Amino acid sequence: MATLLSTVPRPSTRVRRLDLAQLSPNWYAVVMGTAIVANGAVALPVRWPGLLGFAELMWALGLAGLLVLGAARVVHLTRYREAAREHLLENPATAVFYGCPPMALLAVGLGTLTVGSRAIGTGPAVAIDLVLWTAGTVYALAVAVGIPYLMITRHEVSPLAANPTWLLPVVAPLVASAAGPALVPHLPAGAAREALLYGCATLFGIGLLATLALLPVVLTGLAHSKLPTLALTPTLFLVLGPLGQSTTAVHQLADAAGPVLPELAPATRALAELYGVAVLGVAMLWLLLALAANLRARRAGMSFAMTWWAFTFPVGTCVTGAAALARHTGFAGFTGLAVGLFGLLLAGWAIAAGGTVAALAGGRLLAR
Repeated sequence: MATLLSTVPRPSTRVRRLDLAQLSPNWYAVVMGTAIVANGAVALPVRWPGLLGFAELMWALGLAGLLVLGAARVVHLTRYREAAREHLLENPATAVFYGCPPMALLAVGLGTLTVGSRAIGTGPAVAIDLVLWTAGTVYALAVAVGIPYLMITRHEVSPLAANPTWLLPVVAPLVASAAGPALVPHLPAGAAREALLYGCATLFGIGLLATLALLPVVLTGLAHSKLPTLALTPTLFLVLGPLGQSTTAVHQLADAAGPVLPELAPATRALAELYGVAVLGVAMLWLLLALAANLRARRAGMSFAMTWWAFTFPVGTCVTGAAALARHTGFAGFTGLAVGLFGLLLAGWAIAAGGTVAALAGGRLLAR
Protein backbone atom coordinates (compact mmCIF):
# COMPACT_ATOMS: atom_id res chain seq x y z
CA MET A 1 0.00 0.00 0.00
CA ALA A 2 2.84 2.39 0.88
CA THR A 3 4.45 1.70 -2.50
CA LEU A 4 1.17 2.30 -4.27
CA LEU A 5 0.57 5.57 -2.46
CA SER A 6 4.07 6.71 -3.26
CA THR A 7 3.37 6.38 -6.99
CA VAL A 8 0.14 8.41 -6.89
CA PRO A 9 0.86 11.87 -8.32
CA ARG A 10 0.34 14.62 -5.78
CA PRO A 11 -1.14 17.99 -6.72
CA SER A 12 1.58 20.50 -7.47
CA THR A 13 2.17 22.97 -4.64
CA ARG A 14 4.46 25.13 -6.72
CA VAL A 15 3.60 28.81 -6.39
CA ARG A 16 3.99 30.82 -9.57
CA ARG A 17 5.92 34.04 -9.16
CA LEU A 18 6.16 37.09 -11.33
CA ASP A 19 9.28 37.10 -13.44
CA LEU A 20 10.10 40.76 -13.99
CA ALA A 21 12.91 39.80 -16.35
CA GLN A 22 10.13 39.32 -18.93
CA LEU A 23 8.66 42.77 -18.36
CA SER A 24 8.93 44.54 -21.71
CA PRO A 25 7.70 48.05 -22.59
CA ASN A 26 4.59 46.69 -24.32
CA TRP A 27 2.99 46.46 -20.86
CA TYR A 28 2.54 50.23 -20.94
CA ALA A 29 -0.21 49.58 -23.48
CA VAL A 30 -2.36 48.54 -20.51
CA VAL A 31 -1.97 52.02 -19.03
CA MET A 32 -2.52 53.70 -22.39
CA GLY A 33 -5.62 51.67 -23.10
CA THR A 34 -7.13 52.42 -19.68
CA ALA A 35 -6.30 56.13 -19.65
CA ILE A 36 -7.77 56.70 -23.11
CA VAL A 37 -11.13 55.37 -21.90
CA ALA A 38 -11.18 58.15 -19.31
CA ASN A 39 -10.02 60.78 -21.79
CA GLY A 40 -12.52 59.61 -24.39
CA ALA A 41 -15.39 59.65 -21.91
CA VAL A 42 -14.77 63.25 -20.85
CA ALA A 43 -14.28 64.36 -24.48
CA LEU A 44 -17.66 63.02 -25.66
CA PRO A 45 -20.09 65.72 -26.82
CA VAL A 46 -22.82 64.12 -24.69
CA ARG A 47 -23.25 63.91 -20.93
CA TRP A 48 -24.91 60.80 -19.54
CA PRO A 49 -25.56 60.29 -15.84
CA GLY A 50 -22.51 58.69 -14.24
CA LEU A 51 -20.24 59.29 -17.25
CA LEU A 52 -17.86 61.62 -15.40
CA GLY A 53 -17.75 59.29 -12.42
CA PHE A 54 -16.87 56.42 -14.74
CA ALA A 55 -14.18 58.57 -16.34
CA GLU A 56 -12.70 59.28 -12.89
CA LEU A 57 -12.62 55.58 -12.11
CA MET A 58 -10.79 54.76 -15.33
CA TRP A 59 -8.36 57.64 -14.78
CA ALA A 60 -7.62 56.34 -11.27
CA LEU A 61 -7.03 52.83 -12.66
CA GLY A 62 -4.70 54.24 -15.31
CA LEU A 63 -2.75 56.28 -12.76
CA ALA A 64 -2.47 53.30 -10.42
CA GLY A 65 -1.31 51.13 -13.31
CA LEU A 66 1.32 53.71 -14.27
CA LEU A 67 2.68 53.82 -10.71
CA VAL A 68 2.78 50.03 -10.33
CA LEU A 69 4.28 49.49 -13.74
CA GLY A 70 6.80 52.28 -13.19
CA ALA A 71 7.99 50.62 -9.98
CA ALA A 72 8.21 47.25 -11.72
CA ARG A 73 10.22 48.78 -14.56
CA VAL A 74 12.71 50.24 -12.09
CA VAL A 75 13.26 46.72 -10.72
CA HIS A 76 13.52 45.35 -14.26
CA LEU A 77 16.09 47.94 -15.32
CA THR A 78 18.23 47.53 -12.20
CA ARG A 79 18.09 43.79 -11.56
CA TYR A 80 17.72 42.51 -15.10
CA ARG A 81 19.90 44.87 -17.09
CA GLU A 82 20.89 42.25 -19.62
CA ALA A 83 17.24 41.47 -20.41
CA ALA A 84 16.48 45.19 -20.68
CA ARG A 85 19.47 45.66 -22.97
CA GLU A 86 18.32 42.79 -25.19
CA HIS A 87 14.78 44.22 -25.43
CA LEU A 88 16.14 47.51 -26.73
CA LEU A 89 19.32 46.72 -28.64
CA GLU A 90 18.99 43.15 -29.84
CA ASN A 91 15.28 42.56 -30.40
CA PRO A 92 13.69 44.95 -32.92
CA ALA A 93 10.27 43.39 -32.35
CA THR A 94 10.42 44.52 -28.72
CA ALA A 95 12.30 47.78 -29.25
CA VAL A 96 9.45 49.42 -31.18
CA PHE A 97 7.28 49.12 -28.07
CA TYR A 98 9.45 51.72 -26.38
CA GLY A 99 6.97 54.08 -28.00
CA CYS A 100 4.41 52.97 -25.39
CA PRO A 101 5.91 54.38 -22.14
CA PRO A 102 5.88 58.04 -23.25
CA MET A 103 2.33 57.70 -24.55
CA ALA A 104 1.27 56.21 -21.21
CA LEU A 105 2.79 59.18 -19.36
CA LEU A 106 1.07 61.65 -21.69
CA ALA A 107 -2.33 59.94 -21.59
CA VAL A 108 -2.40 59.73 -17.78
CA GLY A 109 -1.15 63.31 -17.50
CA LEU A 110 -3.92 64.63 -19.74
CA GLY A 111 -6.48 62.58 -17.81
CA THR A 112 -5.22 64.03 -14.54
CA LEU A 113 -5.96 67.54 -15.82
CA THR A 114 -9.25 66.91 -17.61
CA VAL A 115 -10.70 64.20 -15.37
CA GLY A 116 -8.74 63.96 -12.13
CA SER A 117 -8.94 67.68 -11.32
CA ARG A 118 -12.44 67.12 -9.93
CA ALA A 119 -10.98 64.76 -7.34
CA ILE A 120 -7.61 66.33 -6.49
CA GLY A 121 -8.12 69.98 -7.40
CA THR A 122 -7.01 72.05 -10.35
CA GLY A 123 -3.66 73.16 -8.90
CA PRO A 124 -2.30 69.68 -8.15
CA ALA A 125 -3.75 68.36 -11.43
CA VAL A 126 -1.94 71.04 -13.45
CA ALA A 127 1.33 70.34 -11.62
CA ILE A 128 1.08 66.58 -12.20
CA ASP A 129 0.15 66.99 -15.85
CA LEU A 130 3.01 69.43 -16.40
CA VAL A 131 5.49 66.92 -15.00
CA LEU A 132 4.04 63.98 -16.92
CA TRP A 133 3.71 65.94 -20.16
CA THR A 134 7.29 67.19 -19.95
CA ALA A 135 8.68 63.74 -19.14
CA GLY A 136 6.50 62.09 -21.78
CA THR A 137 7.47 64.60 -24.46
CA VAL A 138 11.20 64.28 -23.83
CA TYR A 139 10.80 60.50 -23.80
CA ALA A 140 8.73 60.63 -27.01
CA LEU A 141 11.37 62.64 -28.86
CA ALA A 142 14.14 60.33 -27.64
CA VAL A 143 12.20 57.30 -28.88
CA ALA A 144 11.24 58.94 -32.19
CA VAL A 145 14.94 59.47 -32.88
CA GLY A 146 16.47 56.50 -31.07
CA ILE A 147 14.43 53.59 -32.40
CA PRO A 148 14.77 54.54 -36.10
CA TYR A 149 18.48 55.10 -35.43
CA LEU A 150 18.78 51.56 -34.06
CA MET A 151 16.82 50.21 -37.03
CA ILE A 152 19.29 51.87 -39.39
CA THR A 153 22.52 51.06 -37.54
CA ARG A 154 22.00 47.91 -35.46
CA HIS A 155 18.75 46.01 -35.81
CA GLU A 156 18.41 43.35 -38.48
CA VAL A 157 15.16 44.38 -40.12
CA SER A 158 13.68 44.30 -43.59
CA PRO A 159 11.15 46.82 -44.90
CA LEU A 160 9.42 43.92 -46.62
CA ALA A 161 8.66 42.50 -43.18
CA ALA A 162 7.37 45.77 -41.70
CA ASN A 163 4.22 45.65 -39.57
CA PRO A 164 2.11 48.29 -37.78
CA THR A 165 4.15 48.11 -34.54
CA TRP A 166 6.82 50.08 -36.42
CA LEU A 167 4.55 53.12 -36.09
CA LEU A 168 4.67 53.19 -32.29
CA PRO A 169 7.88 55.21 -31.84
CA VAL A 170 6.85 57.97 -34.26
CA VAL A 171 3.26 58.32 -33.00
CA ALA A 172 4.42 59.39 -29.53
CA PRO A 173 5.19 63.02 -30.59
CA LEU A 174 1.67 63.27 -32.02
CA VAL A 175 0.27 62.27 -28.62
CA ALA A 176 2.39 64.99 -27.01
CA SER A 177 1.09 67.54 -29.52
CA ALA A 178 -2.52 66.61 -28.69
CA ALA A 179 -2.03 66.61 -24.90
CA GLY A 180 0.04 69.79 -24.57
CA PRO A 181 -2.56 72.43 -25.60
CA ALA A 182 -4.67 71.62 -22.53
CA LEU A 183 -1.86 73.13 -20.42
CA VAL A 184 -1.72 76.40 -22.38
CA PRO A 185 -4.43 78.26 -20.38
CA HIS A 186 -2.70 77.34 -17.12
CA LEU A 187 0.59 79.00 -18.05
CA PRO A 188 1.40 82.69 -17.58
CA ALA A 189 0.06 84.82 -20.42
CA GLY A 190 2.55 85.85 -23.07
CA ALA A 191 5.73 84.08 -24.09
CA ALA A 192 5.14 80.92 -22.03
CA ARG A 193 1.82 80.18 -23.71
CA GLU A 194 3.14 81.00 -27.16
CA ALA A 195 6.20 78.78 -26.64
CA LEU A 196 4.07 75.81 -25.59
CA LEU A 197 1.66 76.32 -28.48
CA TYR A 198 4.44 76.58 -31.06
CA GLY A 199 6.17 73.61 -29.45
CA CYS A 200 3.03 71.48 -29.75
CA ALA A 201 2.67 72.51 -33.40
CA THR A 202 6.27 71.41 -33.96
CA LEU A 203 5.58 68.07 -32.29
CA PHE A 204 2.55 67.68 -34.55
CA GLY A 205 4.75 68.21 -37.60
CA ILE A 206 7.38 65.77 -36.36
CA GLY A 207 4.87 63.01 -35.68
CA LEU A 208 2.79 63.57 -38.79
CA LEU A 209 5.68 63.72 -41.27
CA ALA A 210 7.43 60.74 -39.66
CA THR A 211 4.19 58.77 -39.91
CA LEU A 212 3.70 59.75 -43.55
CA ALA A 213 7.25 58.56 -44.29
CA LEU A 214 6.82 55.25 -42.45
CA LEU A 215 3.23 54.30 -43.25
CA PRO A 216 3.92 53.34 -46.90
CA VAL A 217 6.71 51.05 -45.66
CA VAL A 218 4.29 49.38 -43.25
CA LEU A 219 1.63 48.92 -45.92
CA THR A 220 4.21 47.50 -48.34
CA GLY A 221 5.38 45.05 -45.67
CA LEU A 222 1.82 43.93 -44.96
CA ALA A 223 1.07 43.41 -48.65
CA HIS A 224 4.34 41.57 -49.29
CA SER A 225 4.90 39.42 -46.20
CA LYS A 226 1.48 39.48 -44.50
CA LEU A 227 1.42 39.17 -40.71
CA PRO A 228 3.70 36.31 -39.61
CA THR A 229 1.43 35.18 -36.76
CA LEU A 230 -2.24 35.46 -35.84
CA ALA A 231 -1.19 37.19 -32.60
CA LEU A 232 -0.06 40.24 -34.60
CA THR A 233 -3.45 40.73 -36.28
CA PRO A 234 -4.70 43.15 -33.58
CA THR A 235 -1.77 45.44 -34.43
CA LEU A 236 -3.65 46.43 -37.57
CA PHE A 237 -5.58 48.76 -35.26
CA LEU A 238 -2.35 50.67 -34.59
CA VAL A 239 -2.69 52.39 -37.97
CA LEU A 240 -5.68 54.21 -36.48
CA GLY A 241 -3.43 55.81 -33.86
CA PRO A 242 -1.72 58.50 -35.95
CA LEU A 243 -4.96 59.14 -37.87
CA GLY A 244 -7.13 59.71 -34.82
CA GLN A 245 -4.40 61.39 -32.79
CA SER A 246 -3.51 63.89 -35.51
CA THR A 247 -7.19 64.76 -35.89
CA THR A 248 -7.42 65.35 -32.16
CA ALA A 249 -4.22 67.37 -32.17
CA VAL A 250 -5.25 69.85 -34.88
CA HIS A 251 -8.46 70.60 -33.03
CA GLN A 252 -6.68 71.01 -29.68
CA LEU A 253 -4.19 73.36 -31.33
CA ALA A 254 -7.04 75.35 -32.90
CA ASP A 255 -8.76 75.72 -29.50
CA ALA A 256 -5.54 76.87 -27.82
CA ALA A 257 -4.66 79.29 -30.64
CA GLY A 258 -7.83 81.35 -30.16
CA PRO A 259 -6.81 83.37 -27.09
CA VAL A 260 -3.02 83.10 -27.62
CA LEU A 261 -2.61 83.77 -31.34
CA PRO A 262 -5.94 85.28 -32.41
CA GLU A 263 -4.62 86.20 -35.86
CA LEU A 264 -4.09 82.50 -36.60
CA ALA A 265 -7.31 81.26 -35.00
CA PRO A 266 -9.58 81.34 -38.11
CA ALA A 267 -7.02 79.52 -40.26
CA THR A 268 -6.30 76.86 -37.63
CA ARG A 269 -10.01 76.27 -37.07
CA ALA A 270 -10.68 75.84 -40.81
CA LEU A 271 -7.64 73.57 -41.18
CA ALA A 272 -8.74 71.46 -38.22
CA GLU A 273 -12.18 70.86 -39.69
CA LEU A 274 -11.01 70.07 -43.23
CA TYR A 275 -8.13 67.90 -42.07
CA GLY A 276 -10.25 66.12 -39.48
CA VAL A 277 -13.04 65.18 -41.87
CA ALA A 278 -10.63 63.81 -44.49
CA VAL A 279 -8.35 61.89 -42.13
CA LEU A 280 -11.11 60.49 -39.94
CA GLY A 281 -12.76 59.19 -43.10
CA VAL A 282 -9.60 57.26 -43.92
CA ALA A 283 -9.51 56.02 -40.32
CA MET A 284 -13.04 54.61 -40.59
CA LEU A 285 -12.11 52.82 -43.79
CA TRP A 286 -9.10 51.25 -42.08
CA LEU A 287 -11.22 50.39 -39.04
CA LEU A 288 -13.46 48.22 -41.20
CA LEU A 289 -10.40 46.47 -42.63
CA ALA A 290 -8.93 45.86 -39.16
CA LEU A 291 -12.23 44.55 -37.79
CA ALA A 292 -12.65 42.14 -40.72
CA ALA A 293 -9.08 40.85 -40.39
CA ASN A 294 -9.44 40.29 -36.63
CA LEU A 295 -12.75 38.49 -36.97
CA ARG A 296 -11.10 36.23 -39.54
CA ALA A 297 -8.12 35.65 -37.20
CA ARG A 298 -10.45 34.88 -34.32
CA ARG A 299 -12.25 32.24 -36.37
CA ALA A 300 -8.82 30.81 -37.24
CA GLY A 301 -8.03 30.34 -33.55
CA MET A 302 -6.28 33.55 -32.51
CA SER A 303 -5.64 33.29 -28.77
CA PHE A 304 -4.99 36.08 -26.28
CA ALA A 305 -1.77 38.06 -26.47
CA MET A 306 -0.76 41.47 -25.19
CA THR A 307 -1.30 42.76 -28.73
CA TRP A 308 -5.02 42.72 -27.92
CA TRP A 309 -4.45 46.08 -26.19
CA ALA A 310 -4.22 47.50 -29.71
CA PHE A 311 -8.04 47.34 -29.58
CA THR A 312 -8.03 50.29 -27.15
CA PHE A 313 -5.73 53.32 -27.52
CA PRO A 314 -5.93 53.69 -31.33
CA VAL A 315 -9.73 53.49 -31.23
CA GLY A 316 -9.72 55.97 -28.36
CA THR A 317 -7.85 58.52 -30.45
CA CYS A 318 -10.60 58.26 -33.03
CA VAL A 319 -13.15 58.87 -30.25
CA THR A 320 -11.43 62.11 -29.24
CA GLY A 321 -10.98 63.10 -32.89
CA ALA A 322 -14.64 62.55 -33.73
CA ALA A 323 -15.70 64.32 -30.53
CA ALA A 324 -13.58 67.34 -31.47
CA LEU A 325 -15.17 67.46 -34.92
CA ALA A 326 -18.62 67.29 -33.34
CA ARG A 327 -17.74 70.13 -30.99
CA HIS A 328 -16.39 72.38 -33.71
CA THR A 329 -18.90 71.67 -36.48
CA GLY A 330 -22.06 70.98 -34.47
CA PHE A 331 -22.86 68.18 -36.92
CA ALA A 332 -24.89 65.44 -35.24
CA GLY A 333 -23.29 62.76 -37.42
CA PHE A 334 -19.93 63.31 -35.74
CA THR A 335 -21.61 63.08 -32.34
CA GLY A 336 -23.10 59.73 -33.29
CA LEU A 337 -19.74 58.58 -34.64
CA ALA A 338 -17.97 59.54 -31.41
CA VAL A 339 -20.54 57.69 -29.32
CA GLY A 340 -20.37 54.60 -31.53
CA LEU A 341 -16.58 54.55 -31.40
CA PHE A 342 -16.68 54.96 -27.63
CA GLY A 343 -18.86 51.86 -27.41
CA LEU A 344 -16.30 50.00 -29.52
CA LEU A 345 -13.54 51.31 -27.24
CA LEU A 346 -15.33 49.99 -24.16
CA ALA A 347 -15.76 46.58 -25.80
CA GLY A 348 -12.08 46.52 -26.78
CA TRP A 349 -10.99 47.47 -23.27
CA ALA A 350 -13.19 44.79 -21.68
CA ILE A 351 -11.81 42.13 -24.05
CA ALA A 352 -8.17 43.13 -23.53
CA ALA A 353 -8.45 43.61 -19.77
CA GLY A 354 -10.35 40.35 -19.30
CA GLY A 355 -7.78 38.46 -21.35
CA THR A 356 -4.89 40.00 -19.41
CA VAL A 357 -6.37 39.14 -16.01
CA ALA A 358 -7.12 35.58 -17.11
CA ALA A 359 -3.62 35.13 -18.56
CA LEU A 360 -1.96 36.49 -15.41
CA ALA A 361 -4.10 34.26 -13.19
CA GLY A 362 -3.29 31.26 -15.38
CA GLY A 363 0.44 31.95 -15.23
CA ARG A 364 0.72 32.60 -18.97
CA LEU A 365 2.19 36.07 -18.52
CA LEU A 366 5.28 37.07 -16.49
CA ALA A 367 5.26 33.77 -14.60
CA ARG A 368 8.07 31.42 -13.63
